[in-house]
Amino acid sequence: MGVSRFREPTRVRHVIDIPRELAASQQEYNGEEGSAFIAGLPDLTAGFLDRWELTVDGRPMHGVCALVLPVLRRDGAAAVLKLQLLDEESEGEPVALRAWDGDGAVRLLDHDATTGTMLLERLDSSRMLAHHPDTHESVLVIARLLAHLTSFPAPAGLRRLGDIAQAMLEQTPWALERIPDPEARRIVADCAAAVREVVDEPGDRLLHWDLHDENVLAGERAPWLAIDPKPLAGDPGFELWPALDNRFDADDVRWRFDAMTDVLGLDRARARAWTYGRLLQNCLWDIEDGRPVEDRQLEIARRLHARGS
Repeated sequence: MGVSRFREPTRVRHVIDIPRELAASQQEYNGEEGSAFIAGLPDLTAGFLDRWELTVDGRPMHGVCALVLPVLRRDGAAAVLKLQLLDEESEGEPVALRAWDGDGAVRLLDHDATTGTMLLERLDSSRMLAHHPDTHESVLVIARLLAHLTSFPAPAGLRRLGDIAQAMLEQTPWALERIPDPEARRIVADCAAAVREVVDEPGDRLLHWDLHDENVLAGERAPWLAIDPKPLAGDPGFELWPALDNRFDADDVRWRFDAMTDVLGLDRARARAWTYGRLLQNCLWDIEDGRPVEDRQLEIARRLHARGS
């Protein structure tokens, strides 16, 4: 009688289709470094599928910066593999997710510090807060998440809002010279003046920084969970801008600001100053990229100024 021979199963090397939009955004924002990241992404993905014993379980998804691949773990549990270019924003993401430990945010399952690759619990990408028909309820969902997430002290080593704000103020004179419209120039100057009033007390809370309604997904263990933080240590007032800008409605700006400051328990004058800081940050980016300052953003500042007067 012959002896049976058992072999270890051969792992299949999956060919991953890299979305063209991701390749284009990496080229636009990161140049040669982004192109090199895209070129190495198939091998990087295959390596982590082997290393963490994962099976591909759907088509790749992507944002501006990252490839997100649905996978199954060895025990059959659903997860996603997130691969992204390691930079000053992405390197803080696992730090924040570990601090929150799934409490209000997606849970981190594994992480490779060298590449920034993460294994995350799988949420329902087809059910994001941006699809919710009630914009007021969406704002309140974001406010409640922020109230919880910013209750955590920021871990050591994260970028600090105070440093970012100081750098913005130093760049403001250069930017003002490049804004031809007098009213836009005045608004941006006023925003910088407001930031100067609070820059010496920048806060020490753990901030998500980018909690817009496409970064909130439904989960099985919680109705809504935050994803994709770009964390900072700072004042929760710096968190409000995305919810004012989501599905923009000029007539709704005051209600949204008041509702969010109520839920988070923030001093409105201070929160307004840090929200002006977000406008200043966005304007500086626009000017650096050779774009005009968007009137939609200026209108938010106008509405908040009227609210504070």
